[in-house]
Amino acid sequence: MTPTVRRSQDGESYRASFLELFYDLVFVFAITQVSHYLLVDLTWAGAGEAAMILLAVWWSWQFTTWATNELDPDVVAVRLLMIALMLASLLMAIAIPEAFGDHGLAFAGAYVAIQVGRTAFLAFAAGERGSLERRRAENILVWFCTAGVFWIAGGLAEGDARIVLWLVALAIDYGGPLVTYWVPRVTGITMQSWTLGTEHFTERFGLFVIIALGETIVITGATTAELEVIDTTTVAAFSLAFLGTAALWWLYFSSIQGRSEEALARTTESVRVARDLYTYGHALLVAGIIVTAVGDELVIAHPRDELPTAELLPVVAGPALYLLAQAFFRFRITGQLSARRLSGVAALAVIWLVAGDLPALAVAALVVGVLVTICVADYIAARARGPNVRIEDVWNLE
Repeated sequence: MTPTVRRSQDGESYRASFLELFYDLVFVFAITQVSHYLLVDLTWAGAGEAAMILLAVWWSWQFTTWATNELDPDVVAVRLLMIALMLASLLMAIAIPEAFGDHGLAFAGAYVAIQVGRTAFLAFAAGERGSLERRRAENILVWFCTAGVFWIAGGLAEGDARIVLWLVALAIDYGGPLVTYWVPRVTGITMQSWTLGTEHFTERFGLFVIIALGETIVITGATTAELEVIDTTTVAAFSLAFLGTAALWWLYFSSIQGRSEEALARTTESVRVARDLYTYGHALLVAGIIVTAVGDELVIAHPRDELPTAELLPVVAGPALYLLAQAFFRFRITGQLSARRLSGVAALAVIWLVAGDLPALAVAALVVGVLVTICVADYIAARARGPNVRIEDVWNLE
């Protein structure tokens, strides 16, 4: 079959389609499921399981984004593929609360169906026989099928055996891009085997950040609405949660988004940079947002209380993960450390050390103060260099 399902390679830029936005709706629900999973079990074991679930959800979404970066959403076959992936993703999201319980096989089966089904489409429906696109997809398919054995085996197993098998599966999934999906006795592929539409690619990942930030808005509003009494303290906790979310938005779309897109456009190794910044880097960024959302709910529910360690940790750790992800982005793009982001992480560590005797509202205020301070520092640094300096360029001013 000729690769008529692929986008034109005439160099034209393109944006996210309505089909992709429709597909993303499932992941609004999936992110909510992950945050609730963590909230229900605020232990190290629960956090580890939530992290494994998030890594699977993220891997299914971001690989579809790599695929739609090349596929034409106006072709009927591509639309049918996306709708099928959407259904499987919804089934996977439904199974999340019992992924390590009775619905483990449903979760694993849906995930494997997504990865294997999409990659088989790329190999046999979107690639001509003997073409680079087919050979690339076939190599990836081998890796997903191999990981799929461990996913399904884990779904059939119970307890620690499931955890071990799924950790092996995740190691295979996440290790594939690092070795460019090498398969023994098969002609290798290189980073140049992919075609990257920079504008579309960066927009899609930015939209997922919006989805994750939307979860903090939803959880903030839902938690407040469920309270029997909404007093001044509650309003203060609600307002701080919203300001914190706004600060996370500001820090991403005033630095990460623009600078990352420029880095992809300027480098001769755009696929390698995209792999590092988006395939891997954004996973930590999204994890930070989800943990922050959990912390927001705990503060709104108990603003006057001194939170126990397990409940206090998400309040501080979520923003810290987010800032560490941003520091990684700057280092990957410029080769330099981000003094402001790392100072923010250090400040959050100090807050963690002294927060045990403070009410949750006071801790939240200190955390939001750190985030807002970094936003203001970025803005001042940009303005100090003159009116023509964009705030996106503040990374070059540290």
